[in-house]
Amino acid sequence: MKRIVPLLSFALMVPQGAGSHPHIFVDTALKVSVSDTGQLQAVEITWAYDEFYSLLIFEDQGLDSDYDGALTAAELAGLQGFDMVWTDGFQGDTYLTREGAALALGGPEHVSTEVAEGRITTRHRRVLLQPQAADGVVIKAYDPTYYTAYTLTGGLEVSGGCQGRVTPPDLDAAYTKVEELLYAMPADQAEAAYPQVGEAFADTVQLSCGA
Repeated sequence: MKRIVPLLSFALMVPQGAGSHPHIFVDTALKVSVSDTGQLQAVEITWAYDEFYSLLIFEDQGLDSDYDGALTAAELAGLQGFDMVWTDGFQGDTYLTREGAALALGGPEHVSTEVAEGRITTRHRRVLLQPQAADGVVIKAYDPTYYTAYTLTGGLEVSGGCQGRVTPPDLDAAYTKVEELLYAMPADQAEAAYPQVGEAFADTVQLSCGA
């Protein structure tokens, strides 16, 4: 994860070694905006962080002092947009392609930050720098390093008369790829140079429009 968020305590608490990947688990939802003429315009992305990572964010920012898993209005206001400050080069862990070519997205526009039952859920919107025909677009949410695991459990919504088909990853093939890549490198390098396997674990969304 290359967002600027407090992760020092997280790094100290998680077990080290290649087998510890991933460290952060995010339930994801996508809302895809397509115009009436079939042009893909924007994607709204929901990230619901796991309880442990949410707890670490609370601790790092001095929130939820009564440990009830809820925040006061003032605390919630201070949390707004905490994960929207991104380092240069970070792609937002959301990738769109059409016929194999990457589609460029604008920066994140914060929509909301909520806390319920000890979990932080944020929503942000990203607009395509150049609208494209939605038919045939492929969307994947993943961290290339697989430090963060995204799963499309929050649902998919597509407007403009288009549909989206979700294909889950082939986990057997993904884990085999990890084992092969890790076997090829020295054990003491596995954590620092963890192979770029995140895409192998990603759900694949395929957009289609028309009959």
